[in-house]
Order: sequence, then C-alpha cells, then structure tokens
Amino acid sequence: MMNRYSRIALFNSPLETGIRSLAILVAAYPEAFDLERIVEMDYLVVHSGDADGPKSLHAALPMRAGELLVRRGLIENGLLLMASRNLIQRIPAEDGFDYIAGDAAAPFLSSLTATYSLRLKERALWAVERFTGVATSEIRQITHRLFENWSSQFQAIDRPRGNQ
Repeated sequence: MMNRYSRIALFNSPLETGIRSLAILVAAYPEAFDLERIVEMDYLVVHSGDADGPKSLHAALPMRAGELLVRRGLIENGLLLMASRNLIQRIPAEDGFDYIAGDAAAPFLSSLTATYSLRLKERALWAVERFTGVATSEIRQITHRLFENWSSQFQAIDRPRGNQ
C-alpha cells in the first residue's frame, strides 16, 4: 500500500544534496565556498574512502560515472533549497556566489541524529580539515584522478581467447 511519502525520492534529491552541502559549510564555518568548491567537497564527503579518509558514505557502484554529470545541478538545487530556509546564505562574489552556513545551520544540523547524518557530519569535517588550504583546482585534479582510478576497476578487460 502506497502512502503519500512512498513517492518521495530522497537519493540525490535537493534535500539530500542540500543537507550534505549544509554539513560541509557548517564544518567550514566561517569560511564561505563557491559552487565549484562545494561540488568537489561533496564528492569527497560521499566517496571519502577513495581519498584515504573514513569509509565512504555511499557504496561504490558501477554506475557512478553518471553522478559526475548531474552532481553540479543537484548540488545547486540543494543549496537553493537550504537558502530558501535561511540555513545557507548566498553572498555575491566576483564570479557568481559564495555560500556560507547561516545562523540556524549548526543547530539544525545537530538536530539530525540518524546514523547516516552522524556519518555525514564526520565526513564533512574530515574533508574540510583535510583539504583546508588546498586550491579548488587541486582538489578537482584529485577527485578526477580518484574517479579515473575507480572507474578503471569496472571496465571490461579484453583478453585473448586462445586459438578460436
């Protein structure tokens, strides 16, 4: 029997990506991040095990290549959702907007006590601490290298089949 909640998709929804972004910005506070930095940090939070961090938040799935294509738009929608609830503030910057945790962000995030939420907060703190002082362009190189290494594990290997 379906109820009104059974149709809500949470995986990679604006709500999920918004809360992940919120966790990153709370961990980084008072620093503000631009969208590109948040996208890269989000990858590291979700796949922290790939970067020699804590166990990854999400399982390593063969279809992970598709997530790189949609990550930016999903995160931007999540940021806008969190901003509409005054949890994140958008600050005009030279080349767009920067984002910073709002006054209610930390109390809201601390109210989330599910296991997933606790693991998310731990990984956000790890990623921010680990990559403080590292340029976003360097982080992008790291995440792309991690993705390339990871995706090569799932590619079919052509092997000679003998004398056929």
